[in-house]
Amino acid sequence: MGHQQCLFLQQGNGVNGFTYDRGIGEFCLSHPDMKMPNGGSYYSVNQGYYKQFSNGVQQFIDNCATRNRMLRYIGSMVADVHRTLCLGGIFMYPQTTKNPEGKLRILYECNPLSFLVEQAGGLSITEKKERIMEIPVSSLHQRTSIIIGSKALVEEISSFI
Repeated sequence: MGHQQCLFLQQGNGVNGFTYDRGIGEFCLSHPDMKMPNGGSYYSVNQGYYKQFSNGVQQFIDNCATRNRMLRYIGSMVADVHRTLCLGGIFMYPQTTKNPEGKLRILYECNPLSFLVEQAGGLSITEKKERIMEIPVSSLHQRTSIIIGSKALVEEISSFI
């Protein structure tokens, strides 16, 4: 059987999801006008770096565990954000002591997924609470922290950081 191939398209006015139909060899509209759930029970972060995260991020992670939220981390931002877009929740790649500016690249990792998520009703910010889409890009490999996902969860972590 294998996995399904999905394509999400936004042109500045909402998000449409397409699923590849092997029978006809085309992508077919399967998720018109997608809306990200406002909340969610999943959080996604590389918890192996827990001790390198800021106190606020650590407190949010502890709060997620207390509230029985489920940790799901694939290790691929695209796959983790795909789940978050469809099911709700939050994906975080916070700054660490090793990468104090963050690790993911603004121009070709954070901006495209932030635009997609925001078009579906979610939010995307840095650990400094800056909106990802408003960060001036000054270099090709400029890095940042990112907190992206359902509006309610991004707003919740904002109260911790």
